[in-house]
Amino acid sequence: MDSSTISLHFQSYATESVADTEMNQTFDIAIVGAGMVGAALATGLAQEGFQVALIDRETLAPFDPDSTPDLRVSALSAGSERLLRHWGAWGAIESMRLCPYRRLAVWEALSPMLARLLPDGFNRTVFDATKLGRSHLGHIVENGVTQRALWEAARSQARVTLIQGHEVRSLEQDPDTATLQLDDDRLIKASLVIGADGARSPMREMAHIGLNRDQYAQQALVATVAHEGPAQDITWQAFQPSGPRAYLPLAADRDTAWASLVWYDHPDCIKTLLSLSDDDFLKAVQQAFPSELPHLTRVTARGSFPLFRGHAQRYFNGRVVLAGDAAHTINPLAGQGVNLGFQDAEALIHHLTNARTQGQDIGGEAALSAYERERRPANQRMMLAMDLFYHAFSNARPPLHFARNIGLALAGHLPFARDEVARYAMGLDEGLSARLLRWLDRRLPAFPIT
Repeated sequence: MDSSTISLHFQSYATESVADTEMNQTFDIAIVGAGMVGAALATGLAQEGFQVALIDRETLAPFDPDSTPDLRVSALSAGSERLLRHWGAWGAIESMRLCPYRRLAVWEALSPMLARLLPDGFNRTVFDATKLGRSHLGHIVENGVTQRALWEAARSQARVTLIQGHEVRSLEQDPDTATLQLDDDRLIKASLVIGADGARSPMREMAHIGLNRDQYAQQALVATVAHEGPAQDITWQAFQPSGPRAYLPLAADRDTAWASLVWYDHPDCIKTLLSLSDDDFLKAVQQAFPSELPHLTRVTARGSFPLFRGHAQRYFNGRVVLAGDAAHTINPLAGQGVNLGFQDAEALIHHLTNARTQGQDIGGEAALSAYERERRPANQRMMLAMDLFYHAFSNARPPLHFARNIGLALAGHLPFARDEVARYAMGLDEGLSARLLRWLDRRLPAFPIT
């Protein structure tokens, strides 16, 4: 065989080897879903030294500072801010858009009889950051902004391989490895697969993990609006007989104050609101919302989504584990969904790192059981809290109406209880609130949702 033949033979072998390598890649961990929780997991795990594949069927466009705010937003707690700083994403969020809120108010519209009997503001509870010795309670941030910041953080990690524009076609598991086949026939092999692909998670189905799901009777309409006056530093939620109305301040630009509005109501009402012209919609909102709502000048986006509670029957099966909405979906009354997801990420990173340090299999039952034992009770407590709010404020019977307004009044006038709840919602500690919810969880019967 002459030298030219040897050269051609080697070149052919090398090309085949490269192609085979590109079509078959091996990682410590493959994360399916590069939303906020998935991207956070990729970043945090890479920081701990894991080789990570982050897979998502979507691609993310660059941030446009001249765009109007996105429709989907989240109330990021102080606890989530701490995690995002640790993962290196907070600076990018600050460079895009965010709005701190320093106060949070909750109240219920009084019936005509109670309005005559009780003084104005009697049943209003206001949580104030200054009374906790803090500059703010949290931030309202567009989901797209948080996701972009986390993608940037993930891309900055040499141990993260971002696979965009592809989805998982199939999953196979053996005792040592989980293998994902993508829609381009590429095979991704990993010791562990994390399903962080949302409430309707395909990975949950592929892993044969069941879901307990209950539908609420209400739907939620979300709108992005501009309003007169300065940017607000308060977010509030006013309970009405047909469902709550919520105001969330968004980042203001040079001449416009923005906000996100949430209107919970019967599906027929939501359908009617979506069919209105922009002008008629603004009039309907201005009439239905409390007088605290600033005068609205325009609406740039509207949308609706059904409300349901979902909880995976288990958090892992074999070498597939769930995190975020893939594992649990709660009523968005208090905007805690993504905060719970970030807490999942923190816990999973901790348990996987511990498993590796102790020489354990990161896809083994010991590590994944420890994660589930920590997160399932915490997520269940928040689900219970949201259900208690939903059912307590969805009942128009006069005795309960009176009792819950007395409760709101007491909460507003008992600083210890008010501040304890605020610290819990901020993600600073579980404290008394968690102990109370555990007590209720043991004693209250399950609520029917529909």
